[in-house]
Amino acid sequence: MLKVATAEQFHELIGSEGLTVAVYKADWCGDCKFIDPFMPEVEQEYANRLKLIQVDVDELEEISREQNILGIPSFIAYSGGKELIRFVNKLRKSRAEIEDFLNKAAAVHETLKTQA
Repeated sequence: MLKVATAEQFHELIGSEGLTVAVYKADWCGDCKFIDPFMPEVEQEYANRLKLIQVDVDELEEISREQNILGIPSFIAYSGGKELIRFVNKLRKSRAEIEDFLNKAAAVHETLKTQA
């Protein structure tokens, strides 16, 4: 998963017409560490439908504030610089829940593409 280094890079990545899902995390977050082992497999499974990027909420505080990130890990899907859907709650996220969110994000993206 590409780790975003700057605000400029973040805006460039989410501004693409494709589907980009930002995963907001931090090194100290236990629930973030919980998803680390299976996320590479998830990323590979969805590689033909979306791009996953990682945003460290401590390193890119301005992005976290701008995107109203109140809890982590958070998942937000973007296309063309616009937020499509987000998966945020205070509970630990399972692989099945993350994959369900990615499927929903892909469906929303496809629906919007066909309406354009």
